[in-house]
Amino acid sequence: MTTAFEPIVLGGKRLANRLVMAPMTRSRAYGPGAEPTELMATYYAQRAGAGLIVTEGIQPSIVGQGYPDTPGLHTAGQVRAWRTVTDAVHRAGGVIYAQLMHTGRIGHPSLLPDGLVPVGPSAVTAKGQVFTHEGPKEFVTPEELTEAEIRQTVADFAEAARNAVAAGFDGVELHGANGYLIHQFLAPNTNLRTDAWGGDTEGRIRFAVEVTTAVAEAIGGDRVGLRISPGNQYNDISEDDPDEVYLALLDRLAGLDLAYLHLMEGPDRDLTPRLRKVWPGTFVLNPFTYPDSTGPDALRLIEDGSADMVAYGALFLANPDLPRRLASGGPFNSPDKATFYGGDHRGYTDYPALPALPA
Repeated sequence: MTTAFEPIVLGGKRLANRLVMAPMTRSRAYGPGAEPTELMATYYAQRAGAGLIVTEGIQPSIVGQGYPDTPGLHTAGQVRAWRTVTDAVHRAGGVIYAQLMHTGRIGHPSLLPDGLVPVGPSAVTAKGQVFTHEGPKEFVTPEELTEAEIRQTVADFAEAARNAVAAGFDGVELHGANGYLIHQFLAPNTNLRTDAWGGDTEGRIRFAVEVTTAVAEAIGGDRVGLRISPGNQYNDISEDDPDEVYLALLDRLAGLDLAYLHLMEGPDRDLTPRLRKVWPGTFVLNPFTYPDSTGPDALRLIEDGSADMVAYGALFLANPDLPRRLASGGPFNSPDKATFYGGDHRGYTDYPALPALPA
């Protein structure tokens, strides 16, 4: 029986365990330039005991930013600043992937320079609000991407992946979940296009396939992961019957020999074993536990073969040395959900350390 505390090889790297620190937006890239800060280097190095760290969402271009103070990977300054983070994690013995997240229609013009507005596959406004420096604001109608702009966006992802490698990251994860741009192309309520980038299943998966292929060609498929969340309604997404689209997507991507597929599971848990069965590579599972956070009982998902690796989010915030505490059966700090779901703000400090475990 395989356990969560056994090593696994991912992208040529031998990981110490099968526990993943899930990507979580922190909004700590304060100031101009959207560059990572020393606080972020400390934060990630504290959690280097994870088999794999996946960073917060990093915008691959200026227009890809949807939240205040989130970091980028599209300037030389950002690459240099991220190097301090990756060096800190590597010194602590960790492995870290950069999550590339273009938020698409989720955002606001006040977060963007030079009169830019959010973009999307179609001009469909999301219901709800986004947090800005001036407080919550209603989402605006995004500009529909032209063919040329879609091609440029694909190229932006590939260039950001090259920048990630230059910054010392061990690989990248493409954020195709949670209602952001890649997911917006996949979902029928956000992609109303009738050209080759929409319409039928083949059209709706095309953007995800081309982005993933371009990034794999740029840095090697064995250093690329993809995160998906079929049926997830977050950010006003509607996918009543996601099976056909996601099974077709995985079929098209299977030949790229990607590092992993990262499933953010939804309430339709029947789809999980079908995706697990058809995916030929490493399968990372962020199990559906709402309204609770993922807990120690999720370790059995590796033991029973449901996944190769399991991702933890909020519990990793509250317990920087989470792998040791899971191996020892606790104790655990309880996640502060108001902080986790509300994001971080200036002056926020991480949870205090629990009493030391035996060496």
